[in-house]
Amino acid sequence: MRRYGKHTDEDDIRSRPNRKGNRPRTNIRPKHEDAAEGLVLTVDRGRLTCLVEDRVVMAMKARELGRKAAVVGDRVALVGDLSGQKDTLARIVRIQERTSVLRRTADDDDPYERVVVANADQLAIVTALADPEPRPRLIDRCLVAAYDGGLEPLLVMTKSDLAPPEKLLELYGALDIPYVVTSREELENGTAVARVREQLDGKVTAFVGHSGVGKTTLVNALVPRDRRRSTGHVNAVTGRGRHTTTSALALPLPGGAGWVVDTPGVRSFGLHHVDPSRVIHAFPDLEPGTEGCPRACSHDEPDCALDAWVEKGHADPARLYSLRRLLATRERTEGD
Repeated sequence: MRRYGKHTDEDDIRSRPNRKGNRPRTNIRPKHEDAAEGLVLTVDRGRLTCLVEDRVVMAMKARELGRKAAVVGDRVALVGDLSGQKDTLARIVRIQERTSVLRRTADDDDPYERVVVANADQLAIVTALADPEPRPRLIDRCLVAAYDGGLEPLLVMTKSDLAPPEKLLELYGALDIPYVVTSREELENGTAVARVREQLDGKVTAFVGHSGVGKTTLVNALVPRDRRRSTGHVNAVTGRGRHTTTSALALPLPGGAGWVVDTPGVRSFGLHHVDPSRVIHAFPDLEPGTEGCPRACSHDEPDCALDAWVEKGHADPARLYSLRRLLATRERTEGD
């Protein structure tokens, strides 16, 4: 039975009222063409500290971004109150495409990957030569994560007054990784800071290392306290920064010559997310030799073409050994 006549008008059709009194949902998202560009400095429980021009602005992720999360180092677009004044809040409406990503999982069996830092140029792997003893397996895992994420590695060895660096350097010599050796005395008189700065100028560098290796001490020497306070990430009650144990924090080097990203100390570095086929890209002298490899070759099996490639003199055997050691580290724990 027809409820309406032949000449119905849209005004005659009943519609349900919107009980919430808000606007109806739509798939059309605003373009926010007037959004300002910013850099994410730190993330703390859903609140993001961003640098917009010369102002530190607190922001939250806009609902329209869905599950896409912004991390330290992300270049973002913000709208809303960008004054940076107390109790103001802006919204992040876009996250720019990332040039590099440092990721890790809790362990190798954990499928959930966590993005630690975005858009970093290099990864400074800080390790003590003694007290605590070096952990080569953890260093290997950090190297794999750096190669996989598009970051250049930098090895920073501390406490050379307690043990010599030659043994550790020999282990990584074939990888041609730039390195800096420091001692506690050199950190105190500033000579070590100058050498490290040479490797950081003009770059965004993420620092990673397990507790006790002197990573935070080094970062404190590189970035004076007044520069750290300018990020706005200081506890108003204690006057102390909370980032050293809870979250990553981007800090500008004096003179605007680069950025340091201080990350919390790690006990493990899971590599569940890493595709072994991407690690070979960090070995340009070996990569052409993989053309004859069988499909899905692990590069550590009898049919791997890299053995013949090296035997013909196209690459140093030590390089192949280093590649296989790094690929195998995904199958071992850091303490092995």
